[in-house]
Amino acid sequence: MFAGQDNTAGKIFDNIFRASDFNFKRNTDNAKNEYYDSRQGLVESLRTLEERAMLQHYDIAFLILGLAFLAASVLPRILKSTPVSLPMIYVAVGLLLPLLLPDSPRIDPLLNGNLAERLSELAVIISLMGVGLKLDRLPGWRSWRSTWRLLAVTMPLSIAALTAGGIFLLGLPLAAAVLLGAVIAPTDPVLASGVQVGPPGEGDENEVRFALTSEAGLNDGLAFPFVNLALMLAVSGLTQEGLWHWFAVDLIWKIAAGIIVGAIIGHLCAVLIFRFAAADPVTDGFVAIALTLAAYGITELVQGYGFIGVFIAAVMFRRFERNHDYHKTLHSFSEQIEQLFLAALLILFGLAISHGLFSVLTWPGIILGLVLLLVIRPVNGLLGLLGTGIKFNCKIKIGWFGIRGIGTFYYLAHGLNIMNLPEAQARIIWAVSGFIILASILLHGITATYAMKRKP
Repeated sequence: MFAGQDNTAGKIFDNIFRASDFNFKRNTDNAKNEYYDSRQGLVESLRTLEERAMLQHYDIAFLILGLAFLAASVLPRILKSTPVSLPMIYVAVGLLLPLLLPDSPRIDPLLNGNLAERLSELAVIISLMGVGLKLDRLPGWRSWRSTWRLLAVTMPLSIAALTAGGIFLLGLPLAAAVLLGAVIAPTDPVLASGVQVGPPGEGDENEVRFALTSEAGLNDGLAFPFVNLALMLAVSGLTQEGLWHWFAVDLIWKIAAGIIVGAIIGHLCAVLIFRFAAADPVTDGFVAIALTLAAYGITELVQGYGFIGVFIAAVMFRRFERNHDYHKTLHSFSEQIEQLFLAALLILFGLAISHGLFSVLTWPGIILGLVLLLVIRPVNGLLGLLGTGIKFNCKIKIGWFGIRGIGTFYYLAHGLNIMNLPEAQARIIWAVSGFIILASILLHGITATYAMKRKP
């Protein structure tokens, strides 16, 4: 009997526990559902707020770019005889924008590295096309002697000096210091337009303007081996095998591939355009874009340096029917596109400064930047031009106007997107590079109007 009673009691308690467990699970499930519902609602609310913010930033971007492009078409005539340059205006707009529009987007070049790399990449290749098209002088060992000296002597010496400064003044490791030297040493084809030669066929091609133009056209591509050297040092250190690979592939093959592919693409496009295509004002501008993108894309596909490929393609294209007015049309279109990118990038640069780009900048970084602009580049420029027969005052001008700019943005973003540097080191390199670009915009912009008006 007791056994039956125990069995009955056990069933009763078992049913009670099952019911309690069911109620507990039901309540738990309800709580979970309520939690997930509330979480989903929060996510949707945040997403809505984020979308609204993005749309607002999108509208602000349209406003800023519209005003910048209007300024690009009007201000050059107004500023022509003044020491104020258009890049100064763009940077000032970026600096003041957070005060005028508190909801303006926050720009951090380290966090927005991919955007910085792609925008500056497009700006540089468009500029290189324009630079190659406007050079009247035929390529040659003697006719381009100042160019070869600046590339073979001035740039490597500048990279070495900046690397040493990065190590001893900023305390950077070797790989980071080499990267700093490689990204800052080359002069810029985008910001240097005020000291370069004029449009194709205008004859404004004295030795100073020619040297600065051709140097900017080639040294952006020739800085790449040194950027790759920094990447190699960061990954494998200083090894014999790594150095041989760098020498054979990064220094020899990629430069040669850029020259060969660029020459072929430039010649083929010239034959196609001048022999088989009729001039059409509606589509003429697309030829410049097509030539730029084709030369860059094919050169990169064969593992060459696309910057070199684009510049060589433009030079070869210009050699074909070199006195034809069509070259002026292509150059004009390239220059207009270049100005659009310049406006966007320098406004973003000003925004980045206003959002703390220079917050980690120290006195050693400022000293290194000023020494580069006031001592390293001018002295190395003079050393590179020794024995060329160029007048001394021309050498001084060539050495002084080593303008830094958009190319530095590209190389720095590209290098830091690949290298696994500590954030503190990466921010120091960005701060020092940004300071040098800003100082270059101010110093070279103020002095360019006066210096380039004087006859060499």
